Amino acid sequence: MTTSLRQRAHAGEKLLGALLRMPSEELVEMLAVAGFDFVLIDCEHGPADIVALRHHIALAQVHGVPVIVRVGEGDRGQILRALDQGAEGILAPHLDTAEDAAALVDAALYPPIGSRGFATYSRAGRFGLVAPGAHKDSWLENTLVLGMIESPRGVAQVDAIAATPRLDGIMVGPADLAAASGPDDIPAAEAISAVHVALAQAGSLRMDIVGTRDAAAAAFADGADLVVYNLASSLMAHLQVLAAAR
Repeated sequence: MTTSLRQRAHAGEKLLGALLRMPSEELVEMLAVAGFDFVLIDCEHGPADIVALRHHIALAQVHGVPVIVRVGEGDRGQILRALDQGAEGILAPHLDTAEDAAALVDAALYPPIGSRGFATYSRAGRFGLVAPGAHKDSWLENTLVLGMIESPRGVAQVDAIAATPRLDGIMVGPADLAAASGPDDIPAAEAISAVHVALAQAGSLRMDIVGTRDAAAAAFADGADLVVYNLASSLMAHLQVLAAAR
């Protein structure tokens, strides 16, 4: 790695990406050519398997664009395989407690911080050409570890979650949070604001998901470090506009 996505984020650079749910190498390449800072591939809700994911990561790397993978809930095996294929970051859903956050860190990082299985013969180790010590040190330093708060329970525990050692940051899942909130919970918009305040106080990275350019600009202005477009939503909105011509 040269300057990793994690290093850029912690250095204060504002980073823009897109969430890709459908397997599409063309869209990965288009995002790279368009100048996005990273691609977030959704393996939680999206249909991409590990082979398609590998193709996406390899193609993005050709263009010098790092990949973050959103994995399934509690899926340590998927975290390992995504990182072994060269993903620079992991985004894990449904962090409700500090224990959830600690389990994510444990799965994503090599010892002595975590317990990620060690291998240098994968893409991440250039198929064995990187010396074991250098490989280990690089991935310990540069793996971006992000989690999602998506429930009132997670909102209530945000201070403890954000204090988890080596957890880099949080993205609120607004749809899940709204769906999980009941009449006795604070409104989702207020909950999101409370999480953002807590992240700022903790010095944690904040990732926002948006649908439009104006919303992205507003998120950056409000303090987001990374902003990701919901590409499926943006594409559908554009397609509906095009379809209205007849």
